[in-house]
Amino acid sequence: MKGKIAIVFFLVALLMMPSAGSDAGPIPPGETGAKAALERSPRHHEWADISVPGRDTKVAAFIAYPERKDKAPVVIVIQEVYGLSDWIRAVADRLAEDGFIAIAPDFLSGKGPGGGGTDKFGSRDDVVKAVRSLEAPDVVAVLDAVSAYGRGLPAAKNKVATVGFCWGGGRSFHYATVRPELDAAVVFYGTSPDLDALEAVRAPVLGLYGGDDARVNATVGPAEAKMKELGKTFVTHTYPGAGHGFLRAQDGRDGANLAASEKAWPAAIGHLKKYLE
Repeated sequence: MKGKIAIVFFLVALLMMPSAGSDAGPIPPGETGAKAALERSPRHHEWADISVPGRDTKVAAFIAYPERKDKAPVVIVIQEVYGLSDWIRAVADRLAEDGFIAIAPDFLSGKGPGGGGTDKFGSRDDVVKAVRSLEAPDVVAVLDAVSAYGRGLPAAKNKVATVGFCWGGGRSFHYATVRPELDAAVVFYGTSPDLDALEAVRAPVLGLYGGDDARVNATVGPAEAKMKELGKTFVTHTYPGAGHGFLRAQDGRDGANLAASEKAWPAAIGHLKKYLE
């Protein structure tokens, strides 16, 4: 009897171990758990005001540092259409847990009421409208400044990637078309660039999509075919039943969003470690 009990405990422990080949820590929390996760985090967080050439207002950026002895690669976290939220900051914290210096800039810095950023807008609808009004050159200028700032940190190694969500997913892919020196890009349910722009991409790109996200997914197949034709790396995963924004809305779509998140996050971390470490 004791032998059978020991076997049961061994099997349970085995099932609870991380799967082979997975180096990722826990997935980020959903939106409702983001603030509490940030408050519990043991990692060092700080804010920086980053100068952007051509802009009078500096860009506020949230930085999460990993707990490691050697220098760490930098991952720029590009916000959703909802701005620099607690959830985006919690994603940055999880990236730090996986060994990266994560920098999440507020692209609405200086554009809110009173010259503030995301947190100064009166409603989420106002934030969405402001983010959608951002022009591509301005977004690229912010990313350039954040990249330079990140590379210059004493704790950083000279490797930089972008990870973007929703609106930011599209900006992550777009940045790879204008900055070939980017080391890697991850796209969470963001639209793909114009096909003509893909010629300039040098960074390996990972795309992670919900199966029930027709608007975004209509842009993925053509980009995938063009990247293959050009001999470039564009790996995609589409998760059945998951919707747009599945990593944030993990409690949605009868478990499909959570199932997608549990697969997509380790894939993202694996991609980043492969090309940055």
